Amino acid sequence: MEKVEVKELLEAGVHFGHLTRKWNPNMAPYIYMERNGIHIINLYKTAAKIEETSEALAKIAASGKKILFVATKKQAKDIVAEKAGAVNQPYITERWPGGMLTNFVTIRKAVKKMASIDRMKKDGTFNSLSKKERLQVDRLRAKLEKNLGSISDMTRLPGALFVVDIMREHIAIKEAQKLNIPIFAMVDTNSDPREVDYLIPSNDDASKSVDKILSIVTSAIADGLSERKAEKADKEGKSKKSEDKKSEKKSDAKPAKKAEKKAVASEEEE
Repeated sequence: MEKVEVKELLEAGVHFGHLTRKWNPNMAPYIYMERNGIHIINLYKTAAKIEETSEALAKIAASGKKILFVATKKQAKDIVAEKAGAVNQPYITERWPGGMLTNFVTIRKAVKKMASIDRMKKDGTFNSLSKKERLQVDRLRAKLEKNLGSISDMTRLPGALFVVDIMREHIAIKEAQKLNIPIFAMVDTNSDPREVDYLIPSNDDASKSVDKILSIVTSAIADGLSERKAEKADKEGKSKKSEDKKSEKKSDAKPAKKAEKKAVASEEEE
């Protein structure tokens, strides 16, 4: 896991909160001071929360569950797509599809529709359609890819949600709460931290800040995935060894049985 340095968080502008008049009183424990009408976040508390969050995310990744990243704001969407994609985790950076979690079956149908269009193109069925129909299918495929392309490999509900800006992504938060899916989030001074299970008090508006936080948490996820891979390899190695031992015992037993039979036969002859 990437080490959390307060100095680096400071350089990335993680400490800048919102205007004091826009604050949420529940964020008071994470605010260090007020400067020029802006709240300054206590970065020592941020660093502690990052470590706590990273540890929990690494455990979820090691268990084999997916972590769905959600960020539809302009300054965060490209960063999320890059960082989440690098650790093979699903993400939503376009409009949140209503019922994405609470009506997951319908969303899976839309993803399957995308896969069926791809099959049509491979087996030649697509070419047998009229020009107008081909254009309609292509438009549908592009729309589905834009909205759901990044979750095409997500065959079941995610093990957790990681959100940038919980006020903007309130629909995603509500859906996750209904299904008791753990919520991890970057929480700014204008938001209510009680909405999430694991918060990182931080500036969720600046791309530098988002980049820094996501680099650390995705590094922890990568560690969790590596741990899972190592455990799998270890289990496979152990099962192979036990199989080899069994086959060795069987092969050793065969000549012993043959010798036994021969001895019995010779005794009978005598």
